[in-house]
Amino acid sequence: MPRLDGIEATRQIKVLYPATAVLILSAYDDDQFVFRLLEEAGAAGYLLKSIRGRELIDAVRAVYAGESVLHPSIARKVLNRFSLVSGRPREQKPSAVLTEREIEVLSLATRGLSNQDIASELSLSLRTVQAHLGHIFNKLQVSSRTEAVVHALKEGWVTLKDVP
Repeated sequence: MPRLDGIEATRQIKVLYPATAVLILSAYDDDQFVFRLLEEAGAAGYLLKSIRGRELIDAVRAVYAGESVLHPSIARKVLNRFSLVSGRPREQKPSAVLTEREIEVLSLATRGLSNQDIASELSLSLRTVQAHLGHIFNKLQVSSRTEAVVHALKEGWVTLKDVP
């Protein structure tokens, strides 16, 4: 990108349009670049250019539906990064911020379940799951599942044991 890098472009998009989910498609998997995009800039997903066309289409649809999408090698980096953080004492209990049902939804999202799978698991409608995720995003002041999961990992609400 000639004028802005992906980090700054994502940051500006999120400032101007906070509800917009940004999906990164990049040839780079450098840790610092990945984490700056996910943590600081607020990207909802990160894929490497090696993915197939159909996977990209599915990823765009997933991010549009409020889900997070990470290339498997990027997901491993994220999990490794927060493995140390998740073992520290909790600063705030999740129940002080989220309802019991929202905690359940966030926990299932952390396990990588889609909205439809969460709905099936909890015997809820898809719309109800989407509403719970919206409430979670608002309460945590995030705009994507990826950010919500990262927040939960940072706070110690979930651990790597919760992730398949």
